[in-house]
Amino acid sequence: MTGRLDSAQPYAVALFRTVVGLLFACHGAASLFGVLGGAAGTGGGTVDAGAWPNWYAAVIQLVGGVLVMLGLGTRVAALVSSGSMAYAYFKMHQPGALWPMENGGEASAMFCWAFLLLVFTGSGAFGLDRLLAGRGPERRREQDGSAADRTPVSV
Repeated sequence: MTGRLDSAQPYAVALFRTVVGLLFACHGAASLFGVLGGAAGTGGGTVDAGAWPNWYAAVIQLVGGVLVMLGLGTRVAALVSSGSMAYAYFKMHQPGALWPMENGGEASAMFCWAFLLLVFTGSGAFGLDRLLAGRGPERRREQDGSAADRTPVSV
């Protein structure tokens, strides 16, 4: 049983990455463009361009979410996204109460930890990171057949 689960791990990580990235991008799109119910606390509107920290958070959510969803620059995008959610939790939610259930910070806390996990796991299967890594110079040398130049591609 463990062997089957281990072999499915890259696919589970890819599914997790895709869903988390999509949900995060939806938050950013709602705040920036007023779609999907609009920005929280604006009555369905958008955040003002350049407004600290909401507009910057929304840009990180949209761009970071799309990058993570596609598996492109996953580790860096996940690190920035995780940090922005840690900031959101500790600066905006935690001063109101200790526990996320009390201060409304459940989404910030969950996104923070989900993205931190992706920093360590990478994109999993089907990520553009892996596709692009397969086209690098190491991969070309392998395809040319020069055995002396072969170096393993690590992802």
